[in-house]
Amino acid sequence: MSKPQNISVNSRAGVLVDRLVAECDRLRVIPSKGSRGETLIDAGAAAKGGLDAGLIIAEICLGGLGNVSLTPYAGTPKWPFHLTVRTSDPVIACLGSQYAGWSLSHGDFFALGSGPGRALACKEELYHDLHYKDEADRATLVLEGDKPPPVEIVDKVAHDCGVSPDRLTFIYAPTRSLAGNVQVVSRVLEVALHKVHELKFPLANVLDGVASAPMSPPHPDFITAMGRTNDAIIYGGVAHLFVTGPTDAARELAKALPSTNSRDYGRPFAEIFKAFNFDFYKIDPMLFSPAVALVTAVDSGETFRAGQVSQELLDVSFG
Repeated sequence: MSKPQNISVNSRAGVLVDRLVAECDRLRVIPSKGSRGETLIDAGAAAKGGLDAGLIIAEICLGGLGNVSLTPYAGTPKWPFHLTVRTSDPVIACLGSQYAGWSLSHGDFFALGSGPGRALACKEELYHDLHYKDEADRATLVLEGDKPPPVEIVDKVAHDCGVSPDRLTFIYAPTRSLAGNVQVVSRVLEVALHKVHELKFPLANVLDGVASAPMSPPHPDFITAMGRTNDAIIYGGVAHLFVTGPTDAARELAKALPSTNSRDYGRPFAEIFKAFNFDFYKIDPMLFSPAVALVTAVDSGETFRAGQVSQELLDVSFG
């Protein structure tokens, strides 16, 4: 998968970052400057944040290559509003930018960096398959947490991204916050693309994508909040991919994509997490996928469907 180098996810996302800062009062976020001159945007720790902030942050995560909106959805009547994500460049938007794949740690600080800054540093093996590296003079990372990074992380990220610290932005919001909740559930299409990659389906054959998942209610307890955002995708997410290539390959992809194929499917995620002693790596990776997959083979016009939404498990999880 390649992308013209004049398409910069950091430059495109930067427009949205500037909007987040300019409208900080309305969006209830708190921008500030760190000791290295970096921009820090609290969207849900000390700041109240909100749904609108979460929608903008989700689009920042997508590198400005996708749209995220709240839309009504009749398929989950008790939870009637879904976060809907669409992009005409799902591989770069979701895997090249949005995916939370950059591990950042120093002392007692740990966070997974997501967003367009990853495509400047290209520290992950994933980029060998994407064949994409951004070129920009500014960088943005989104962190799922309640505090900004220490100066050591700021220096590392600035160095690895090849930008000066004053051209670096960190946006942070914990999962328990409204904005944090929205930006995590808005990963429903990214989760589908990540599984496409894990299944060895050719990324170059993925043309377009749209997905939705119910907006889960946030919760002050981290494990509960994290469980709900995962359940929104695993038990309520619906993804529709449009692909080229053999029709049989599209059929097999649709069959393999849904979370219903996982050995760990069938319990709220918080319960599964506790059962594995809070170790993500012990959970079947095939669980991390939408509940329903539709794959359209554009060359033949055929569409294949698999999986099912579990209203029962959504109700148990969401309360």
